[in-house]
Amino acid sequence: MPLHRELDKKLSKNFEPSSRINDMFKGYNITLVTNEHGEPANLFFGKRRPDGFIVREWYMRTNMRQHGSLKVASSHWDLRGKILA
Repeated sequence: MPLHRELDKKLSKNFEPSSRINDMFKGYNITLVTNEHGEPANLFFGKRRPDGFIVREWYMRTNMRQHGSLKVASSHWDLRGKILA
C-alpha cells in the first residue's frame, strides 16, 4: 500500500541521524525513526497512547543505494504490520 503523496514528500527529507521524531499528519500521530544517515527508516502511524506508543500501522523503508555510494537510487515503504495493543 503506497503512502499518501504529502506524507511521502515529508518523509523524503533527511533528519538528525539515529533519532526519533514525533509529529502529526492529517490528524494522526506519526513517529519516525531515522537511520545512521538521517533517513527515515521506520514509520509508526496512528493514534498515540498515553504511554507514548502508537497504535495502528508500522511501515519500514527499504533503500537501494547506487553502487559504491551512499546516494539512494530508489526506495519504498512496506507495511510491516498492525499494532493493535
